[in-house]
Amino acid sequence: MIDPLSRADSPHGARATLRDANVEARAMVLLVDDQPFVAEAVRRALASEPAIDFHYVSDPHQALAAARQLKATVILQDLVMPGVDGLDLVRQYRADRSTRDIPIIVLSTKEEPAVKSAAFSAGANDYLVKLPDAIELIARVCHHSRAYRNQLERDEAYRALRESQQKLLEMNLELQRLTHLDGLTGLSNRRYFDEYLGVEWRRAVRERHAVGLLMIDVDAFKSYNDTYGHVAGDEALKQVAGVLRAVCQRAPDLPARYGGEEFAVILPGATQLGARLIAEKTRTSVEALGLAHAASEVASILTVSIGVAVQTPEDDALRCPLIELADSALYRAKRSGKNRVVF
Repeated sequence: MIDPLSRADSPHGARATLRDANVEARAMVLLVDDQPFVAEAVRRALASEPAIDFHYVSDPHQALAAARQLKATVILQDLVMPGVDGLDLVRQYRADRSTRDIPIIVLSTKEEPAVKSAAFSAGANDYLVKLPDAIELIARVCHHSRAYRNQLERDEAYRALRESQQKLLEMNLELQRLTHLDGLTGLSNRRYFDEYLGVEWRRAVRERHAVGLLMIDVDAFKSYNDTYGHVAGDEALKQVAGVLRAVCQRAPDLPARYGGEEFAVILPGATQLGARLIAEKTRTSVEALGLAHAASEVASILTVSIGVAVQTPEDDALRCPLIELADSALYRAKRSGKNRVVF
């Protein structure tokens, strides 16, 4: 507990119980000393300064808890007390997260360089021989308290700035993510598809590896919309998109909505066999959805046609022909009966 000599509890310190608009600027001083006459002398020395709240703890074992409770801005710490080394107590303040930055003024009966050195090594900010002159004591207390409060304000401003920057970054990332997505299916949109294909093609030129592309078209989709309505048509496109997400297991593979009922999948580093297997798995997985399509001339369920292209670019390849190649294969798949993969 904080000793009754605290100014807030003393007849001389009634004003310390008043919390006005400037309470945050006050110096909250905690004295830790086992000698009551020292506490009274310090209290009297600080009494002339209205911006200082004085509090006193005689039991050093309660000092850390008192500093936390009080939210001290300055600790006056005696070095020699029964059963406790004052320097150990200084180290305890520094080891505790809530008190590690509070300025500590060590009070000692000796003006010895070795003692001063040990105090500063333990984490003290200042050193006074007791009992210090009142003017000097007030000046040092106010200086350290003001510096500590300024540090807290800077830290708080820095935390607020970091939080603001983090929120802004998250918002920008979310905005960027949303600009890359198709609103209906949640797949990448045409804009991001074009950007990604360009990046992967240039990488393939540098690293001499292949790039695969699937162009996918939902068979007789206009008839599906005419028969079941646009709401059902949108739901069907979402389910096809779900198939593409499930089929694309590798991190670099990018499924996208190319436009309308047409989808595309970019397969960086794909082999011809690998691209063909993914295409066939996509086709059969759409069939497995079992979405009724009574107006289809291909089957009684919803199906897709897929064109596949895989190419390793030449060193000087500036243009990516994959879209034309895959689109041509898709055209042949549609012309040759639909619900099939053409490579």
